[in-house]
Amino acid sequence: MTTSNNIQLLVIGGGGREHALAWKLSLSPRVHKVFVAPGNAGTAHETGLENVPLTSIPDLIEFAKKEHIALTIVGPETPLAAGVVDAFQAAGLKIFGPTQQAAQLETSKLFAKEFMRRHQIPTADYASFTDPVLAHQYIDHSPIPLVIKADGLAAGKGVIVAQTREQAHAAVNAILVERHLGTAGNEIIIEEFLQGIEVSFIVMVDEHSVLPLATSQDHKRLNDGELGPNTGGMGAYSPVPFVSPELHAKILRDIINPVIAGMKQDGRIYTGFLYAGLMITPDDQAKVLEFNCRLGDPETQPIMLRLKSDLFELIDHAVNGTLHSIDIEWDRRTALGVVMTAHGYPDNPRRNDIIRGLSALMSQQKDTQDFHIFHSGTSMGGLDDKEFMTAGGRVLCATALGENIRIAQQNAYKLLENIHFKDYHIRLDIGHQAINYFKK
Repeated sequence: MTTSNNIQLLVIGGGGREHALAWKLSLSPRVHKVFVAPGNAGTAHETGLENVPLTSIPDLIEFAKKEHIALTIVGPETPLAAGVVDAFQAAGLKIFGPTQQAAQLETSKLFAKEFMRRHQIPTADYASFTDPVLAHQYIDHSPIPLVIKADGLAAGKGVIVAQTREQAHAAVNAILVERHLGTAGNEIIIEEFLQGIEVSFIVMVDEHSVLPLATSQDHKRLNDGELGPNTGGMGAYSPVPFVSPELHAKILRDIINPVIAGMKQDGRIYTGFLYAGLMITPDDQAKVLEFNCRLGDPETQPIMLRLKSDLFELIDHAVNGTLHSIDIEWDRRTALGVVMTAHGYPDNPRRNDIIRGLSALMSQQKDTQDFHIFHSGTSMGGLDDKEFMTAGGRVLCATALGENIRIAQQNAYKLLENIHFKDYHIRLDIGHQAINYFKK
């Protein structure tokens, strides 16, 4: 275990998830500083955080050695896919995340589906294709709707829910023929469409144990009412009322534990965060839609706002294989986060719009843990580089606590009344399924 009280940490990534992780880590009384590589304008302005403009694995390893980094935490999927954990471990450095082999649960949807079939983990029926002719024939003889997925990483753009055969055929052509997703679309999966409610179920894993985090729900569609294209996520809240204690135990028994045991059986020891995107069917069964080998974004933001335990202590235990010895404590309140996106998101987001009203809110949040504005695509610009600017598709996630889902929703949207940039977009119904659930 790490025993020093003057600890320096490194968080790899530059989005809202990494902002939330780094902020929460910095609140540990044992942590002196959290470096974020490369970070964003939000992490640059947080007390106890410092951005470092590094992205390559050799540069990150050199930095971790030079600064005596006690522990590195990986945020996004790209460095995991590139083998950052393997490289850090080979250099004798502590890092929390799955190896390149284990991360195939996320980096290859076909690997994940075959793994689930082999280990009898509940998921949608599927078929895989590299030949568009065969894929089109399959669509012609399958019930609609269908879900078409690119095998590889596609930044949230590799899943198409086709409500008609025409949409399914168009998706196959876009991925396999026109190559819109490049090598990520060398192979596709065509899945049955599952009815129900989507839930994010995230756990921490060491070599021996699993520690569940709070449940959450993402809102992937761009527009209200679950309409429009899929995005990286337009907002999230925690906890989810649809997951009863009985269903929670069933998910651990039938999905999470078999995944960890199956990976070990296959010679791929899994450590790190594991995210299971689940469909809760009308008969209260859980089926896996996808695995991510890291925390979700924007689910991390409300989860971190609710977490009362010391995040560094939790991860330190995980890295040292002692998760079984600790408990995790949550704020009983609900947290809800709403994402503001740039004009043109998700296809062609505009950059370099000035963000108004952000500085005042960021000053206020230093005195409270009841809300926080987490940055994703932000940078500094304008006069003397003192203006917050848009620098990506998802710009901010305004996250707030409340006594219940409705109050948390009101508090989050009230924050957004103070922030403005040209032609921004938000959904106005984050949390709607939970609110409707409590109306019953």
